[in-house]
Amino acid sequence: MAKKVVATLKKGSGKTFAKVIRMVKSPKNGAYIFKENIIPSENVKEHFAKKK
Repeated sequence: MAKKVVATLKKGSGKTFAKVIRMVKSPKNGAYIFKENIIPSENVKEHFAKKK
């Protein structure tokens, strides 16, 4: 499935996109969960900087 997503992100004629995976601790039970987002490549650093 990852290959399909990466291939889809490379298609297109405008912005390039990146798949960002972040590990977040769940407030409910304390376990770690993974959040996945697809964002423009220009916003990757901002995405990680806003929630530390």
